[in-house]
Amino acid sequence: MPNLEHPAYPAADLLRLEGLVPCRESQVSTLLSIFGERQQFSFPSIFIYGHTSSGKTYVMKTLLTTLQLPHVFVNCVEYFTSRLLLEEILIQLQSCSSGAEQTSPVHCDTLNDFVRLFKQTVASQELQDQTLYIVLDRAEQLREMEANILPAFLRLQELTDRNVTVILLSEIVWELFRPNIGCFEPFTMYFPDYSIGHLQKILSQNHPPEYSADFYAAYINILLGVFYMVCRDLKELRHLAALNFAKYCEPVVRGEANERDTRKLWKNIEPHLKKAMQTVYLREISSSQWERLQHDDGEPGQLKGLSAHTHVELPYYSKFLLIAAYLASYNPVRTDKRFFLKHHGKIRKTNFMKKHEKTSNHLLGPKPFPLDRLLAILYSIVDNRVAPTANIFSQITSLVTLQLLSMVGQNDQLDGPRYKCTVSLDFIRAIAR
Repeated sequence: MPNLEHPAYPAADLLRLEGLVPCRESQVSTLLSIFGERQQFSFPSIFIYGHTSSGKTYVMKTLLTTLQLPHVFVNCVEYFTSRLLLEEILIQLQSCSSGAEQTSPVHCDTLNDFVRLFKQTVASQELQDQTLYIVLDRAEQLREMEANILPAFLRLQELTDRNVTVILLSEIVWELFRPNIGCFEPFTMYFPDYSIGHLQKILSQNHPPEYSADFYAAYINILLGVFYMVCRDLKELRHLAALNFAKYCEPVVRGEANERDTRKLWKNIEPHLKKAMQTVYLREISSSQWERLQHDDGEPGQLKGLSAHTHVELPYYSKFLLIAAYLASYNPVRTDKRFFLKHHGKIRKTNFMKKHEKTSNHLLGPKPFPLDRLLAILYSIVDNRVAPTANIFSQITSLVTLQLLSMVGQNDQLDGPRYKCTVSLDFIRAIAR
């Protein structure tokens, strides 16, 4: 029995829609009840929120396209100013009303112009007989625009006196949207994260035709058992599933096992999934490089990505500042004279020093250091003379902004700022080269 039922839409379209949006039938059913019939006035504005990769954008696109509802879909990141956003909506409206791709250029500078042009564009009989939906994806960008943009979209139905519904898609809650001056409250709707059972069902639908559905479902079960605790992003899991499936099938291709020998298949794929754990979300290497590394049976240490070697381009003195900061964080203060002075005199190695130097400072973590110590080490490791100019201090601030250094304590300390180096030894080695 189908889960989606609505008298205003054909049963065949609803059945096809149900197959396209697995595990989101309840949300689609709620949206259909809010939309009502095509010619009815729907709720003026709907706010849909949820974590990334929870199906908000996909469900809205699939729902509006499958049921052939007139709609406009705009990503607020691409159209990041109010003028670009309003003009893009009007351009897409022209194509909806005329049915042609080629549209005349639109110039819309203010919200008043938008309301006037909107009324003119939707004057056609097709758009007046049914609800028009305007979907704004990544709607949190609206908060960066003029103060009247968000309230106007929330009550666009009232301003234009047209049958229009604005749908806002975002990853943050409505309380972070609400303007201080007050506005029309939208209907809020939450898309929860996919459970492990939902992910299993969705990912298993992509099985290759040359293998059985049960074989691919067993592979997805193994994949989720490894990655579910660290990654619940559907897009990332789909990428990992496509990337490692060829390695999982190797024993079957070579004839060493059949599709039911799950133990042999697991033993073959286990080390490669552990290597893939190092690059979750990072995409440090391309799919072709990853396949080549698997073919060569490379070690995990051979992944030369952002976490292993830095590709960050820094100014000349910023590299020396970062090296000096690392030395100041991991070397005790008492060793500065021995390391950075040419004529430091005789250093007595007491039992106290010998006892504590047995413990590696890398295990203890970085220690904070004052600004004057950082500059003193900088002057000793740079060959030519460095003047303490504003350029040097601005580069220190830039390193803090890039989170390569962190400031310890408050800015109003009387003894000056203290810093801590946050990068790894591999990072410093790559810069030092």
